[in-house]
Amino acid sequence: MVHDEPHDEVTGDRMNWLRAGVLGANDGIVSTASLVVGVAGATTEKAQILVAGLAGLFAGAMSMASGEYVSVSSQRDAERALLAKERQELKETPEEELEELADIYEEKGLDPDTAQEVAKQLTKHDALAAHAEAELGIDPEGLTNPWGAAIASFISFTVGALLPLAAIILSPTSLRVPITVVAAIATLALTGFISARLSGAPRQRAIVRNVVGGLIAMGVTYAIGSLVGQSIG
Repeated sequence: MVHDEPHDEVTGDRMNWLRAGVLGANDGIVSTASLVVGVAGATTEKAQILVAGLAGLFAGAMSMASGEYVSVSSQRDAERALLAKERQELKETPEEELEELADIYEEKGLDPDTAQEVAKQLTKHDALAAHAEAELGIDPEGLTNPWGAAIASFISFTVGALLPLAAIILSPTSLRVPITVVAAIATLALTGFISARLSGAPRQRAIVRNVVGGLIAMGVTYAIGSLVGQSIG
């Protein structure tokens, strides 16, 4: 008996959004938590901490968004160039391209006759899509969207940055740093878990890597802030 199982298809574009979102949130947490903890090491003035945190939030969000846009745009341009080249080859040397596609499926384990028949059927249905998928690993209808990645990165960075910023502003003066560190650790553990789920990687390793990296960043900036604050004071 055959059971129909639902399968969630994650396109390259959707996965790119998810990747940008997780990385943006993680960067927002680490950079903002480190920044405000560092400033808190130099001063107890809430206004100065808030201004520094907000400046870091917006600067970081814009930097992440523009970086994602440029990176994904370059990737999209490369994909388009490869598809244009493949389209030209299909037009000029269709028989050679058919044999190349059959060879690919033969290398994957099909016998020569079956590989040839599969190549013919796929070429007849959509030659460009067949070759793009088999040779390049590209879906011509699912190219990455730079705007989507940029927006996802901007929003996720902002959300991630707001958590440690709110923690340090709303906490009592004597508990600002420890509460912010705990909040950052908890959210970094969450983003590490999510990134592991998306990539299929071991969860514990991803969580530990995120948390340790964040702790090091916050420790270094707090130490620098304390030294600067003492020297200025």
